[in-house]
Amino acid sequence: MKIISKKISRRNFIKAAFTTGIALGGGLIVGCGEEKPSFPSNLKVNFVRQIITKDSTNSRCVMWQTDSPMTEPILELISNGVTEKIPVTDSTFNDDNNENIQYTAQIENLKPNSEYEFKIVDGEKSSETFTLKTYDEKKFKGIIFPDSQSADYDVWGEVAQAAFKQNPDAEFFLNMGDIVDNGEDRAQWEAWMVRVEDQLKKIPFAPVMGNHECYSRDWQERYPIAYLNYFAVPANDDKYFDRRYYSFDLGAAHFVVLDSQWLELDAFAPGVVEAQKKWLQEDLLSTKKTWKIICVHRDVLQYKINGRADWLEGFSNVGVEFMPEFDYWNVDVVFTAHLHTYRNRGHIRNFHDDPTGPLYILTGVSGDVRYPGLWVNHTLDKVVAPQPETDNFLTIEGDEKNLLIKSFLPNGKLLDEIKLTK
Repeated sequence: MKIISKKISRRNFIKAAFTTGIALGGGLIVGCGEEKPSFPSNLKVNFVRQIITKDSTNSRCVMWQTDSPMTEPILELISNGVTEKIPVTDSTFNDDNNENIQYTAQIENLKPNSEYEFKIVDGEKSSETFTLKTYDEKKFKGIIFPDSQSADYDVWGEVAQAAFKQNPDAEFFLNMGDIVDNGEDRAQWEAWMVRVEDQLKKIPFAPVMGNHECYSRDWQERYPIAYLNYFAVPANDDKYFDRRYYSFDLGAAHFVVLDSQWLELDAFAPGVVEAQKKWLQEDLLSTKKTWKIICVHRDVLQYKINGRADWLEGFSNVGVEFMPEFDYWNVDVVFTAHLHTYRNRGHIRNFHDDPTGPLYILTGVSGDVRYPGLWVNHTLDKVVAPQPETDNFLTIEGDEKNLLIKSFLPNGKLLDEIKLTK
């Protein structure tokens, strides 16, 4: 559901704020590779980020920006005093009338449960040194953030930093889509990244594409150029929909990130629903992991809306298309977003409450956009966040026997807790 007509003033504020230089000219956007006394360096690199790979126990993608082109870019990976030179790809792209000078390095053949260091080198210049950790092949823990789109990304930063402070052992983090309010607006992407830059350069990030990633600055539907270029997620081997959906392994879990944006994007490349269904079958058949976890931006349920007689309770087009697939492949958990409210629906199979079906969690909101009093509770809702809605985040951790999901307010108060056992 797109609810955009009520947010024009907020969007105008965003445009005005960033074009007047509040973010860039006022010192808010700070390069994460600036020189520090404890890390002597003479190469400035911005927004260093580790991106999730197919298997983060043995590989990692590292991306970064620079103010000017590099001439001899290399990533140096350091382990036990031994340095390995990793090739670098120029992944510069143009969007929002800006050239984003950007580089990507794919690191393979890492050892599980190991610590590495890396730095970025350009001829005689070197960045500071960063850390890289690989994880256990069975246990895992991560943080899940709902929609973070904002008029002012301070709220997003406060929620994120509270989550990281309370969970210093998190091994990755995931954002459920609508990462930013406007996908073409470069300043919003930088405002989002600067508030989690310390975490981006330390642990892998797994993004989900939302509908707001697919809007131009004049609020027309567009291809998600910035999203697809900022985050080099694993390929899905589909030339028409590459990286719009993907999967990855972490510990005992297999995560699948789906694309629910065919309403926005079918005009550019039709057929993503059937392509995903075919790919999903092959992907889930091939995994041997204990837990199968789906992350998709748009929710599977449709809610009544206060004051709108034409909106009836039921299932969304995402639910109609994909819930039977989740049933068939015995998916364990489905995380959704988009509605900016936390709801635990329990287990659903064949569109009914059924303890044998997947667990469905609508993840909530982690930005400053609210829809107060909009939704009428659904028959399938088991746990509803306190109203009026407030920000929240989730943690997920598990091993080969247990999976634990918790939802928290930013102050650490527990909203909900679910434990699954194999």
